[in-house]
Amino acid sequence: MAKRDFPIEVTAPDIAPYRAGNTGIDYVTTFDSDRPGPHAMINAVTHGNEICGAIALDHLFRHDIRPVRGKLTLAFVNHAAYRRFDPARPRDNRRIDQDINRVWADDILDGPGDTLELRRARELRPLVETVDYLLDIHSLGTNCPALLLCTGQPKETALARAIGFPAHVILGRKRRSRKRMIDYGPFADPATPRTGLLVECGQHWARQTAVNALDTALRFLRGLDIIDQATLARHVSDRLPVPQRTLRITGAVELQSHDFAFRDEFHGLEHFPRAGTVIARDGDADIVTPHDDCILVMPNARAKKGMRAVRFARLVG
Repeated sequence: MAKRDFPIEVTAPDIAPYRAGNTGIDYVTTFDSDRPGPHAMINAVTHGNEICGAIALDHLFRHDIRPVRGKLTLAFVNHAAYRRFDPARPRDNRRIDQDINRVWADDILDGPGDTLELRRARELRPLVETVDYLLDIHSLGTNCPALLLCTGQPKETALARAIGFPAHVILGRKRRSRKRMIDYGPFADPATPRTGLLVECGQHWARQTAVNALDTALRFLRGLDIIDQATLARHVSDRLPVPQRTLRITGAVELQSHDFAFRDEFHGLEHFPRAGTVIARDGDADIVTPHDDCILVMPNARAKKGMRAVRFARLVG
């Protein structure tokens, strides 16, 4: 199938007013309620072309949404990549040198590497180590419904239930390499309550994706009692979200060739009742569903050799 391009329905906000912040780190601001409570952090633009998080944080800033207990940190993570966003070439600014969401392992952060993204991660690291609850806002290359991603620890699923949005919670696997910020340090340690979640809010530049990003951020803060119910009600779009359902990742496909194509235009969450259903072709080999009641997660029609083209999942409970 042809690789589809999508219209840009939203405008990337100017984040220059947020550069100075108040933490000594550019584009990072912490609001302290001066009352006991957790330190929550919401990240935007971890990938520069995923602008829904910038729209959500811009809303929180402009509407003076502040914590009623604990602390709230708002961070524009890869601001350098974001500031290169060009609607004429909207896929070109995902990163500058490397993916900043694949460097959150001690051996990489403490290693000899020297890229713009590594320098930024090292700059953010001391602050991240003070965070109790992290929400990292992302978006997707397809028209997939919003997804809340975690590794499946009980503390993660408990936080997902407290948020109650979006409707689909994906339980993945603990990463041993190429770690995301939500995999860093105590977030990955089941012995601590500190928890990180990643939300994929929908197609990168769809209007609804920005709505999903703000709704997730607001419900994250309300689930932690960092904002009150009245604040949530004033700003949330979907006041009666549908009940969540949980999917567990069962496997994934890493491409073995550069000659790859899906059999249809898949966006994600497509359901296949029978194992062995052909969904794609990788060189001379068919890619088939590995089990009955198989659900596709985050299919990537632009994947190349060595990249992950799709994950498989099944419904839990």
